[in-house]
Amino acid sequence: MTGQNADTNAVEIDTSKPHPARMYDWYLGGKDNYPVDEEMGRQMLALEPRVPVMARVNRAFMHRATRWLAHHGVRQFLDIGTGIPTEPNLHQVAQEIAPDARVVYCDNDPIVLAHAAALLRSTPEGVTEYLQADVREPGAIIEGARRILDFDRPVALSLIALLHFVSDEDGAHDLVARLVAELPSGSYLVMSHATADFTPEESAAATEKLRAAGITLALRSRADFTRFFDGLELVDPGVAVVHQWHPELGEPVPGQDDGVIPGYGAVARKP
Repeated sequence: MTGQNADTNAVEIDTSKPHPARMYDWYLGGKDNYPVDEEMGRQMLALEPRVPVMARVNRAFMHRATRWLAHHGVRQFLDIGTGIPTEPNLHQVAQEIAPDARVVYCDNDPIVLAHAAALLRSTPEGVTEYLQADVREPGAIIEGARRILDFDRPVALSLIALLHFVSDEDGAHDLVARLVAELPSGSYLVMSHATADFTPEESAAATEKLRAAGITLALRSRADFTRFFDGLELVDPGVAVVHQWHPELGEPVPGQDDGVIPGYGAVARKP
């Protein structure tokens, strides 16, 4: 299925300042980034040399959480903050277990739109779709997702390494609550989030450096991260350091045990 908003003819990419999705791509060893992204990425590495490991750990958490959900009967996924396609993507992980899985990707970055075709290679039995929208527009996201997903059946809402780019002033917790409110009973919220709990000085320096480049970094504590799941039933083991959430469902990321990964991950069910 082709993306209703995946028209790449008029994509305009701002290469004058770094962008989190392109920096993430650079950390992962991708080629869909620009010198300005690499420059900022190297500045982040000077503050925290394990950033590439952290990026890979987040990606691995998404794989494990998707496998867990597919094995527990979830067949619909809404992934917001998709990022630049890196295989295997969420739909590939889900459809390997459940070929009929339906996946809607959503991002606001023009470079992701430019690569949307890679996100739309569904199995014949399943569906993938791409929406160009911002997490700060939950109404538009739900409206678009309803065209593809059946909101009378459970949906897994995936917010991987996204909300730490949304400030409290922008209402991060309210945005998640509004999205979850639209999901039917039996749906799931999947999140990972960076934290300053373990590296306060390095995190403060990174936050200031990114702010100077126009990038918000809202590093939240374990308690603030856990608040995103208010009213939901956390799946065992609850909120965990991200690589310690069901490690048996995937392969370890080289270097993940060389010190604490400064991020949390969790999956929770809507009653």
